[in-house]
Amino acid sequence: MTIEHWLLPDGVEDILPETASKIEQGRRILLDLFRSWGYEYIIPPKLEYLESLLTGTGRDLDLKTFKVIDQLSGRMMGLPADLTPQAARIDAHSLGQDAVTRLCYADFVLQSRPAHMLASRSPLKVGAELFGEPSLAGDVEIISLMIEALNQLGMQSVQLELGDVRFFRALMAETALPEPVQTQFFDLVQKKAHDELAEMTQRHALPDAIAELICELPMMAGDNRILDQVKDKFKDWPGLVAAIDDLAYLSELISARNQNVQVSFDLSELRGLHYHTGMVFSVFLRESGQSVARGGRYDNIGAVFGRARPATGFDIELLMISETIPTVPDARRVHVVAHADGNLQEQWRMIEQLRASGDIVLEGEAIKSPGDWDLVWLTDEWQLREITSE
Repeated sequence: MTIEHWLLPDGVEDILPETASKIEQGRRILLDLFRSWGYEYIIPPKLEYLESLLTGTGRDLDLKTFKVIDQLSGRMMGLPADLTPQAARIDAHSLGQDAVTRLCYADFVLQSRPAHMLASRSPLKVGAELFGEPSLAGDVEIISLMIEALNQLGMQSVQLELGDVRFFRALMAETALPEPVQTQFFDLVQKKAHDELAEMTQRHALPDAIAELICELPMMAGDNRILDQVKDKFKDWPGLVAAIDDLAYLSELISARNQNVQVSFDLSELRGLHYHTGMVFSVFLRESGQSVARGGRYDNIGAVFGRARPATGFDIELLMISETIPTVPDARRVHVVAHADGNLQEQWRMIEQLRASGDIVLEGEAIKSPGDWDLVWLTDEWQLREITSE
């Protein structure tokens, strides 16, 4: 059997020069933006002990994490599938600051399973995390930063969806069902499978009021008009009424700050159920419906590291939106005549000056195009001569 050594695993691909240039430009744009908002850059390690990577996240990341055995200690290690748990560890343990902490990152992660059929298993995650701010102001800041980041990457029209995992959690708490059964309800709510949910509530003899809310949860989605309906259905749940008020206020504030943002709501959006603790949000491509940025509140994830802190954050999958990233104007390409006569020391000084000014200088044989330049020896000096079409 012939082995095709050039084949890559499913969901893994080379990033060729044109795309690589774009995503590097996007990475620089975002890190400069984050810095202007006070977020400090961190580079988490590519390998950690498994319990550290999965703390506070449960099965949300377990199945996505590549696992290896440390040949030195014999302990199980993992390759990060997400950078947020590492940022939480750095905040809680490595930094240990009492004040509000703002961190950002930009790196590839590895995932054993893709998020969907067309997704990469080595996505480039660029994100920001805010620790120590428990109020709604933290969520406002993070969502505003995410939208500004997408705007600077060329996405001038944004579809923002807001949700909150506390609604589903509160309903499940009323049922006292075992976790495996709650997981089945979770899957059906995510699929918006109303009929199957109705059958499940009957099978487990849930109270009529709770069963009705569980079955209606997948339909609690739409524009801001849906919030009044949801508020009426949960009027006897003070904590959830307050959550609805927070969603409404956040939507109003974000819309006032960004005229190009279309806000919608979906209370059955439970991504990261065992990871997030409150409000969650996503930004979708209108053409494909794929999520390109996502985040939410994940309070107290750092408790296992010794410090339970309020936390919220987001990340952007930069590869998915590489086409929207503004293109950097091409630098002037200068070709150096190979083995030319003339003062070679002076030639080298000119090459250094050209490169220092931002020009691309190629020595040796290369394909030349109209608009490129030659560095040639003419009339006892080195001169630049533009290449024109024949």
